[in-house]
Amino acid sequence: MIGRLSGTLAAVQPPLLLIDVQGVGYEVLAPMTTIFELPALGQPVQLHTHLAVSETAQQLYGFVRDSDRKLFRTLIKVSGVGPKMALAILSGLDGAALARCVAEDNVAALVKVPGVGKKTAERLIVELRDKLTPDFGDVNDIPLMAAAAVPKVDHTGEAESALVALGYKPTEASKMVARAGKEQADADSATLIRLALKGMAPA
Repeated sequence: MIGRLSGTLAAVQPPLLLIDVQGVGYEVLAPMTTIFELPALGQPVQLHTHLAVSETAQQLYGFVRDSDRKLFRTLIKVSGVGPKMALAILSGLDGAALARCVAEDNVAALVKVPGVGKKTAERLIVELRDKLTPDFGDVNDIPLMAAAAVPKVDHTGEAESALVALGYKPTEASKMVARAGKEQADADSATLIRLALKGMAPA
């Protein structure tokens, strides 16, 4: 079991990261809440990891904080929630925001996450009600450090591709990024993703 990676951030293509560990490149899927906190490309990075093994694949998931990994592992224990859905949930909601949704029975906020239907949202609320604790972090504790981590090419296209990879439909991703672009002109792709997901989060 691979529990932690320490190496150099070699590439970022949300939600996929490439971590160079002494010449070996590890592909790691990470939620946007982690990607927003990454250092610049070529800088040292350390991630807490979870190895998901299925009949067809083995995939590493990475998190900047152990509490994020703990929350991911809590989510995938909920019936009907797999790693991909958990990744999408944690991309739009950090621990504190998710805890607030659960405490307030906010089904409407949860169904905004791609792949989460009403029944799954209700199941999440029921099964997580007694499991979310304050150590999952503060909803406002997301530093904006990702500008240098994502290559500055086609910011709109990269942002849309990242949202599609998280499960949003292409037309929905396009609308989300367009709204984000209106909110902040000349935003890089990481900022567009952050603003797009912020618009999906509960008020």
